[in-house]
Amino acid sequence: MWDLILYVPTEIALLLLAGKLWYTPAYQTGTYVLLFLATFIGFIAVNRILKTRLMVLPGAPVALHVDKQRVRLELRSGEQIDLVKGVRFFADFAGKSFGLAGMDMSGKQQQFVFHRGQFADEAQFKDVKSFLQVYK
Repeated sequence: MWDLILYVPTEIALLLLAGKLWYTPAYQTGTYVLLFLATFIGFIAVNRILKTRLMVLPGAPVALHVDKQRVRLELRSGEQIDLVKGVRFFADFAGKSFGLAGMDMSGKQQQFVFHRGQFADEAQFKDVKSFLQVYK
């Protein structure tokens, strides 16, 4: 619900304002800026909703295995990523999600966000968070 409350009114407001200013000769250049912002925020919203919330995109993590030497993530595409260096754990203050960042085996920096709804139950979510505390 948070994503809908945040992104939908922002998109509507930017597009309506751009549409109104398009017909005002003095502000026609500013319309391009507003359309750029609407497009940019739209891409962010679609990626966030499809990747982290609905887990539809191939890069969305669907499984997480915590180990002392590494953190293994399995993506929707079937690919497995091992975070082996510089692994960092970021918990939010509300306790509804957490972030995980680190370098994979090829040296590429990876970042993932996990939400409480992605786990089977509240206990599993808390267990994973407690295991990841060593990477804080």
